Amino acid sequence: MARTRPPGFAAPADQGPLVLTERQRGAVRLVACAPEAVALGIVPGLTLADARARVPELAVLEADPRADAQWLEAIGDACDRFSPIVALDPPSGVTIDMTGVAHLFGGEAGLVAAVEARMARWSDHLRHALAATPEAAQALARFQTAPAPSEGAALRRLPVAALGLDADEARALRQAGLKTIGDLADRPAAPLAARFGEGLVDRLDRLLGQAAKPLDPLRPPPAIQVERRFAEPIARHDDALGVIEELLGEAAELLEARGRGGRAFVARLYRSDGRVFSLAIESAQPQRAPEPLMRLFRERIGALADPIDPGFGFDLIRLNVPRLEPLGPTQLALEGGAVATEAMTALVDRLSTRIGRGRIKRFAPRDTHLPEQAVLALPAVELATPAPWPSPQPGEPPLRPLHLFDPPQPVEVIAAVPDGPPQRFRWRRTLHEVARYEGPERIAPEWWRRAPDKPGLTRDYYRVEDVRGRRFWLFRHGLYEAESAAPRWYVHGLFA
Repeated sequence: MARTRPPGFAAPADQGPLVLTERQRGAVRLVACAPEAVALGIVPGLTLADARARVPELAVLEADPRADAQWLEAIGDACDRFSPIVALDPPSGVTIDMTGVAHLFGGEAGLVAAVEARMARWSDHLRHALAATPEAAQALARFQTAPAPSEGAALRRLPVAALGLDADEARALRQAGLKTIGDLADRPAAPLAARFGEGLVDRLDRLLGQAAKPLDPLRPPPAIQVERRFAEPIARHDDALGVIEELLGEAAELLEARGRGGRAFVARLYRSDGRVFSLAIESAQPQRAPEPLMRLFRERIGALADPIDPGFGFDLIRLNVPRLEPLGPTQLALEGGAVATEAMTALVDRLSTRIGRGRIKRFAPRDTHLPEQAVLALPAVELATPAPWPSPQPGEPPLRPLHLFDPPQPVEVIAAVPDGPPQRFRWRRTLHEVARYEGPERIAPEWWRRAPDKPGLTRDYYRVEDVRGRRFWLFRHGLYEAESAAPRWYVHGLFA
């Protein structure tokens, strides 16, 4: 696909076809040319000076690869209405897997007509092809110049450039007398691999359907998908929300039949002009009841910085459920414990939807004994159930402080003996006299995760209290003489 004139580009009436340029190897070269330029012999790879020598009236713009990638992704979003499996083929192609969906459009011809009508809004120059493999369809769309009696015959006529080779590889094949795919297909694979590399043989096999490579879809197919198509687009927000609620009911029936609940739900609203709006919600617990999910969707819409503009209306609304987890019937506790848990989960879901999934977090324990690595702060909607935390015996003080410094902060310590407990320490220019201490608690380094010649240093932790009653968590980094001649001290946390 190509756009002869980018949006907003206005060229003088006497200006020629459009080309895009990019600086390569110290020269300004053409990287893309409009069909009118190609017809005049202007092709990608020429220097701008050579191109202007041939056609002085060229319209020249600098290439913008990032904008091209965004434009191609927007086209892929628009093609999502035709199939759940759509893959991008940069820089200018989109591959649609039509397996099992062509009948929804009246057959292959109907699907092709629908794609052409939709893509006319995005591209001034569209080429398409149908084939048994993605590589064959991409090659035919780009290089086929005349119809052939069969797909195999059409592929054999293509030039070797259809394999996606670079210029040097294609030139080497042509110099060897191998100009078409048929020339390569007639040669034994072993000599080709020995002379031109195994990559050439792999590409040839995939193009001819002798080897398969799965598509890398723009979005993985969801576990459950329900949708509504409209002969007349709907342009009212309330109508669109009503359709989403109906789709949630359909999805709930499918989830219940599987004994599953959804952790993520995505509503996609396809506007008649090709723009797609996506609304995603997540839940900390598996859900399938439409009412709480609908509240989350309303929260999501209310939190949008740019409101959804229906324009001339939505002609398709789709609901995807990409993440499923087991969800069976629950027994409510007599004292209302389950109700309280559900209320807390609903509150976490609403807050995460309203202010962002990364703003509400839970601590998740990790399997490590190093204090600063023992917990991770993760979005609350990612953790279905918090893991239990170890707690001290009743009446005993906490073993770990509530506040940890990351990284630990260095302090100056005076100890009775080099490997004894701290007697006084200076932290943030303030001198603290130690009144009580408890320890040491020795924590070895994770030597099994480190290089053999750098096992790390041992830590001796002390819980100390100064004369004013303030409690600190200090550690000496390294064993005296055994690991360090002058171990340093750090304050790692504060007790409440």
